[in-house]
Amino acid sequence: MHQIEAEFTFAAAHRLPRYSGKCFNLHGHNYRFQVVLRGDPDPYSGIFVDFTEVEELVKEHVLDRVDHTNLNDFIENPTAENIASWMWHRLEGKLPGLVEIRLWEIPTSCVVYRGPLGKW
Repeated sequence: MHQIEAEFTFAAAHRLPRYSGKCFNLHGHNYRFQVVLRGDPDPYSGIFVDFTEVEELVKEHVLDRVDHTNLNDFIENPTAENIASWMWHRLEGKLPGLVEIRLWEIPTSCVVYRGPLGKW
């Protein structure tokens, strides 16, 4: 079993309408996120998944939707937790062996989403 981690960045604005702190107001982040995949390499090629395919799928299903947008336009309550969950659902079934999404709003803190509890 091998684990592949691919990392991406995007910039977006959001506000937390159900929060009473300063994040209630519209503000932005330079987000960083990783997709974590696990699987066995093909016996012939020695490759589990092509990195280029991972990049293309993430660009198509996540980055093209979130980069330089207001996340509130399509995620009702865009907390870090809800953004990571939204990403999972956009990529589930498209990325082979998807086991985890890690999302950083700030460099020192991240949220990890591993799919619905029944999948753990």
